[in-house]
Amino acid sequence: MTPTTDLLPALAQKVGTPFWIYDAELLRKRIADIQYITSTPGVHARFAMKSCPATKVLKEMHAAGIGIDAVSGNEVLRALAAGYPGGQEPAQVCLTCDVFRDNALDVVLKHNVLPNIGSPGQIQDLAKAGYKGGISIRLNPGFGHGHVNACDTGGPSSKHGIWFEDFTKIAEQAKAAGFPIYMLHAHIGSGPQFDELVENLTRLAEEYAELVPQLPDLRAVSLGGGIPHNYRDPSAKVPLDRLKDLFANCHALLCKAAGREIRLEIEPGRYYVAPTCDLVARVTDIKETQNNEKGSGVKFAMVDAGFVDLVRPAMYGSFHRITVIPQDGADRPLEPIVVAGPLCESGDVFTRDDQELLQPRQLPSPQAGDLLVLHDAGAYGYAMSSNYNSIGKAPQLWLEKDGTVEMISRRETLEDLLKAECSEAV
Repeated sequence: MTPTTDLLPALAQKVGTPFWIYDAELLRKRIADIQYITSTPGVHARFAMKSCPATKVLKEMHAAGIGIDAVSGNEVLRALAAGYPGGQEPAQVCLTCDVFRDNALDVVLKHNVLPNIGSPGQIQDLAKAGYKGGISIRLNPGFGHGHVNACDTGGPSSKHGIWFEDFTKIAEQAKAAGFPIYMLHAHIGSGPQFDELVENLTRLAEEYAELVPQLPDLRAVSLGGGIPHNYRDPSAKVPLDRLKDLFANCHALLCKAAGREIRLEIEPGRYYVAPTCDLVARVTDIKETQNNEKGSGVKFAMVDAGFVDLVRPAMYGSFHRITVIPQDGADRPLEPIVVAGPLCESGDVFTRDDQELLQPRQLPSPQAGDLLVLHDAGAYGYAMSSNYNSIGKAPQLWLEKDGTVEMISRRETLEDLLKAECSEAV
């Protein structure tokens, strides 16, 4: 059930603004899409939980038989708390990282989680910690990129993975340490064009097919995530049949190269969750600047959500569709509006381009008291929210198909912000 313009004002009255609201029915539809494209025997899907680690979402993934790609020790523990088992037979949860931070190594050891290493020194980290088991190796294949340049996930400028030309040396180090290589992994990112994504995934599978015969213990190859979501056009469809055929062909190629069954994995994040959650804010004021020698004046709609809630526009210049819900229900003329938040930070603006310049949006003329909805905020929305300016995180609501609404995380209070502070001798 898509949140309606009648429901949102009622919820705003109950829980205040800003708040997040998930569409459970749409989430299940997106999960079903991934299940379809991985329905070929031997092809499996994970969820890149960094995109949206809410326990409610993780439980939906677990119920659907979707595995987990975690990127920190605490993400692994969150997945286990949501019902996932540890272990490597099979590895329903894997830990992908370039650095073992905080409790990551302890979690790998305690729960026998498959470590997917992206930096050469991690082999010695595991050996020194007394790890006994298989590993996955994340390679940087030398190509690929993210949904914006700042999210480059493959190529010389990417920090992720071990450079592909170093693979033989790394494989020898793993063998010397007694770590069989159970999986090869790469993530080439959500390219701007679907055809480019298909070409890159095909190329990646072909290059991994050349490595597979060298790895007698190999069980799986992961092509990563990268299935795109169109933030500008909600009616745009990803060609699922093409992806299903692509993954079936890649699986067959890898099995042929190995001379045995090899599992093919993918691990989308954004595609599952991006359209399933909106951020609802309230317009608090309207103000204008005037033209002068520095540039043109603009009209600002000030709202009570900021980049503490949704940081993507400020960090990447990312686009999110915006809807104004007039409190009087009136139809209003469109005009160019810059939507800005409450933070003591000049970059707290939701309508920027990818060059970080103001980009006014054509919106129905807003008034103080209106609601303003930032759409498609489910991926890297709440997950990347912060407490800058000592602001508590906004509550998350869950809308079911029958219209019932559940709060799945409450609004943070000052007590929540202070509870980690202490005065202890070290």
